[in-house]
Amino acid sequence: METKPAPLDGMDSDDGLDEFRVSAPRDIQMLLKQLLDGSVLLNIHAGDGSVFTTAIWTLDSTRGTIGFNADPADPAMQAVLQSDEAVVVGYLENVKLQFDVQDLVLVNGNRASVISCRAPREMYRFQRRDTFRVRPLARHTPMARFRHPDMPEIDVALRVIDISIGGCGLFLPDDVPALNVGTIVSDVMIELDGDTKLEVNMRLKHISTINPEARGVRMGLEFMRIGGDSLRSLQRFIDLTQKRGKLMALN
Repeated sequence: METKPAPLDGMDSDDGLDEFRVSAPRDIQMLLKQLLDGSVLLNIHAGDGSVFTTAIWTLDSTRGTIGFNADPADPAMQAVLQSDEAVVVGYLENVKLQFDVQDLVLVNGNRASVISCRAPREMYRFQRRDTFRVRPLARHTPMARFRHPDMPEIDVALRVIDISIGGCGLFLPDDVPALNVGTIVSDVMIELDGDTKLEVNMRLKHISTINPEARGVRMGLEFMRIGGDSLRSLQRFIDLTQKRGKLMALN
C-alpha cells in the first residue's frame, strides 16, 4: 500500500486535481469522522521527511479542530511538531485520503496527550492503483508509441497490458531492444481507444516475466507528469472498462 503523499505539484494545473479535491465542509467532516470511527492509521509526513504514524483521537466540529494520538517517546512526533506544514495520508478501504495540516501543537490532558491542529479546508481522494488497475477489453488493442530512449532512431510501439491512474504495464517483445530499470521514457503517446489518447512521460519501475511462451516481458512504468485533461480521460477510460467488464461477466 502506497503511504507517501501524492505529488500534487506534479500535475500541470489545479484543474488536474478537481476530480480528486473535496472542499465542501460537510464532506470533509464526514471523511474525518470515518477516519475517527474506524481508528484508521494515518501517516503524518513532516517537511524533513520524518513520518509519524497515528490516528485521530478527537474531532471538534464547532471549533473546527482535529486531535491526533500523541506519542512523546517517538522522535518522529517531535519532527512533526517542529514542521510548519505537514501532510496526512491514510486509507478508507480502497480510497487514499490526503490533506495538509498546519500549526500542530501538543496538548497534554488528564486522560491523554494529543496533537491538535485546525481541520483541513480541502482533502484529496485518490483511488488505489493496485485495486483499480484494469486490462483493456479484447476488442481494443491499446498501444504506447515512443522513440527508444537509448536509440532515438528506433520508433517503438508496445501493447498496453494494463493501466491505472498512476501507471501502466507494457509488453516488450524479445526483438525490441531492452530498457533499464529507472529509465525515463519521454513523449509517450498512449492510444487506449478511438476517444482516449494520452501524451505522458514515464519512468520504468520494474521488469517481470510473463510465461516461457510469451517471447517477451512486462514492463511496469509510472506516470511522471500527466495533465488535467489526460487525467480525466484516463479516469473515464478506467471507469468504463470496469463497468463493461462487469457487464460481460454477468452475461
